[in-house]
Amino acid sequence: MPAVPPPDSTTPPIRRIAHLDMDAFFASVELLRYPQLKGLPMVIGGGRRKVDEILSRDHAGLPLHEVPVAAFPLLKDYVGRGVITTATYAARQFGVGSAMGMMKAAKLCPQAIVLPVDFDEVRRLSRLFKSTIREIAPVMEDRGVDEVYIDFTDVPGGQREGGRVLARLIQKSILQATGLTCSIGVAPNKLIAKLASEFNKPNGISIVYESDLESKIWPLAARKVNGIGPKADEKLKGLGIHTVGEIAAKERDWLIAHFGKSSGAWMHEVSWGRDNRPVVTESEPVSMSRETTFERDLHAVRDRAELGTIFTQLCEKVGEDLQRKGYVGKTIGIKLRYDDFKTATRDHTMPTFTADGKTIRQVAGQCLKRVPLERPLRLLGVRVGTLVRAGEALTASTVTTAGKRVRTDDDAQATTAWLF
Repeated sequence: MPAVPPPDSTTPPIRRIAHLDMDAFFASVELLRYPQLKGLPMVIGGGRRKVDEILSRDHAGLPLHEVPVAAFPLLKDYVGRGVITTATYAARQFGVGSAMGMMKAAKLCPQAIVLPVDFDEVRRLSRLFKSTIREIAPVMEDRGVDEVYIDFTDVPGGQREGGRVLARLIQKSILQATGLTCSIGVAPNKLIAKLASEFNKPNGISIVYESDLESKIWPLAARKVNGIGPKADEKLKGLGIHTVGEIAAKERDWLIAHFGKSSGAWMHEVSWGRDNRPVVTESEPVSMSRETTFERDLHAVRDRAELGTIFTQLCEKVGEDLQRKGYVGKTIGIKLRYDDFKTATRDHTMPTFTADGKTIRQVAGQCLKRVPLERPLRLLGVRVGTLVRAGEALTASTVTTAGKRVRTDDDAQATTAWLF
C-alpha cells in the first residue's frame, strides 16, 4: 500500500470531494503500446480492431514501439460510420472531439492517426487505476470507465492544502501502477469538483473552496455544468444568459417560470454551488444494453438475414452481461436509429425476470413489430431494465428458465414471429 501523508490536525474536517478524470484515457492507453505517437494528433474510434495485426504483419520482427509513424492509418483515409471515442490534446486543437463523426473529423484534422478502441486493455487499466485509488481513499464512486468521485474528507492528507497533498499522492500512485496521468478537482461537493477537474488538464490538480465560487465558477459558460444540455443552453442564451454567474443573478422564481419547477429550482441551486449528493461507493445498475452502428445502412427487408444475425448477437451479449454480473431484468426494449438520424424505442415489461438470451431475443422481437421499418437503419440496440440481483428474483420464483417461451400481451393471440 502506498505511503500516506501524516494525519491532519484535530480541527473538524470540512467536506472535500474530488473528481478524478483520466486524461484522454482511450488515446493514452494506445500511447502505452505505441509511445512513438506521443504528441501527435490521434483519434480513437471506428471499426473492429485489426490494425495491430496489420502492423505486425507489415513490420514483422520490429517491437511495437519501433513501428514507423508513417505506417499508421490516417483519418483522411477513413471510410465508415464510426464516431470518435476520444482524441489526443494535439487533435483537439483542430476542433476534433468525442462523439464527433469520423468523416466530419477527417475534414478538420485529416493528418490525425486513427486507431480503434482496445476494449480489453481499456477495461484492465480502468480496474487497475480504480483499485489503486481504493487502497488510498476507499470511499470512491465509480462513474464510468475513466472517471470517479472520491471523498477526501476523512482520509489522511485529504484536508492538507485543501486536498492537494492527497491528490498528488493519488496521481503519483496511478502513474506508477498504470503509466497513465489523470486530472483531479477537489472542492466542497461533487458539482464543483467535476468542474474543477477540467481547469488544469492534462495531469493537473485544481483546488476550489466555497469562497472561490464568484471568481472560479461564475465566469464559466453555463454549458459547462453537468446537466445543462444543448437545448437548455440554447434557451438560456435566448434569454441573454451565457455564464453560471448570470444564472445565479436571476431569482429562483424567475428560473422556475422559464424552466419549470424542477429544472428552474435545480439551476438556482447549482449556480450557487450547492450540491449535497454523497459519494456512493456502490450503486445498482438501472439497465444493461448493447448496441451497434452499422458500417452501411441496413434495410429490414433487403438485409433481413444480416440484421437478424446482429440482433440475435446483441440479445445474447446482453444476456451474457446480465449473467456475468449476477442480474436479471424484466423490461426488454429496443432502440433503432434510421438513416435520417431519427430514433425510435419500444419496450415491454414481462411478468417474470430473465437473463436468458433467447427470451430477450423473443421479447425484443415482439417490440420490433411496434416500430416502422420502412426506412433503412444505421443503428440497432437492445436493452434490459428493471434489474434486480438474481438471488432476489429467485426467492420470488419469478425467473424464466433458459429457452422457456415467454408469452407477452402483444403475443397473446399469435405465434412467435420475428421480423429479422
